[in-house]
Amino acid sequence: MRLCSNRSVFALASTFVLLIAPALRAQNGGTPPVATPKSAAARALAGEPPEPPSGQSQQPPAQKPESQPPLNVDRDPVLSPDAEDNEPVSPEHPGAAVRGAQTLEKGAHGGFTLKRNVDEVVLNVTVLDEGGHLVTDLKKDDFKIFEDGVPQTIASFQHQDIPVSMGIIIDNSGSMRDKRSAVNTAALDLVKASNRDDEAFVVNFSDEAFIDQDFTSDIGKLREGLAHIDSKGGTALYDAVVASADQLSKGAKRPKQALLIITDGEDNASTFSLEQTIRRIQDLQGPIVYSIGLLFGDEGGGRESRRAKRALKLLSDETGGMSFFPKSLADVDPIAAEVARDIRNQYTIGYHSTKPASLGGYRVVKVEAHGTGHGKLIVRTRSGYYPKAATPEARTAQAQQPQ
Repeated sequence: MRLCSNRSVFALASTFVLLIAPALRAQNGGTPPVATPKSAAARALAGEPPEPPSGQSQQPPAQKPESQPPLNVDRDPVLSPDAEDNEPVSPEHPGAAVRGAQTLEKGAHGGFTLKRNVDEVVLNVTVLDEGGHLVTDLKKDDFKIFEDGVPQTIASFQHQDIPVSMGIIIDNSGSMRDKRSAVNTAALDLVKASNRDDEAFVVNFSDEAFIDQDFTSDIGKLREGLAHIDSKGGTALYDAVVASADQLSKGAKRPKQALLIITDGEDNASTFSLEQTIRRIQDLQGPIVYSIGLLFGDEGGGRESRRAKRALKLLSDETGGMSFFPKSLADVDPIAAEVARDIRNQYTIGYHSTKPASLGGYRVVKVEAHGTGHGKLIVRTRSGYYPKAATPEARTAQAQQPQ
């Protein structure tokens, strides 16, 4: 039997202490020490392989997260706020309980104060004379409101430049490639011409809708959102509109809301129908829709162009907005300025319905205006709404009725 030298015994004892000391401390409730590198002797006694060369790791390197394609950076599909588990809303259930009416009042220091009234039906109303000029000097008594033909009493009346939350929805399909530069410029000019307290988000859509910039008042961020140009795929316009209306319902800070749609063709990829899309907006007591149809490539005479024009006109007319069909891209920027003027010069009128909300059903709304010295006046507002107490089943049944 070979005897170990004192140096060998000391080395073995030191190694033994290094190996068992952490376990003893952990067993006694002590705090585990920070791991220190083992000596070559300790690794040999423990049956471990030699330490790898400096700068290398024995464990395989952690996998890097897969990078997103450039166009998908910070891109989130626009989802419905009432969809469970963040799944897209189903057209079979196009309605959620509407929110209470919200109005803004001027505060003591000049700012706007949000006032909520859960029973009030609020209408954004544009008034034009026979020449198409905005009429902005009317008083409360110059208006009459009818719901299902029954006169209603006006409960609130304002004519102020109220801040708005807006969704900018831009067609990103293949046919829009050569039009996007002019379209983006017009969209930004609209924001620049709007109230400085407005907020907007950007949705680019083709087969799917992506929110490329969430709510912001920053022109630079909106410009970046508009710069996500794919220019491929089909045109799922109705799905994009429904998702954007839901986005407003979910996250808008302003009670007054609008959507601007710019597209060059007929919807050919949506799950929602045109009728369901309109009903969804009405169900939410949702935004005013302004639409710009770039249909001049087909000279506006083809069957697809006629269908696209009809769809955009209905979306705008039913929500109190305007539809435009320019003859060239040069006309788009002036149209954007007109939209900004329209939004900033509306009357906000509220009333309490004489019909109980529990009865449900769609309510047809009509507003009349008469002003001294103006002649015949043209009034634009949404065509109707669903009361808050209406059940999803009732709304769905109404949406499925033929127009």
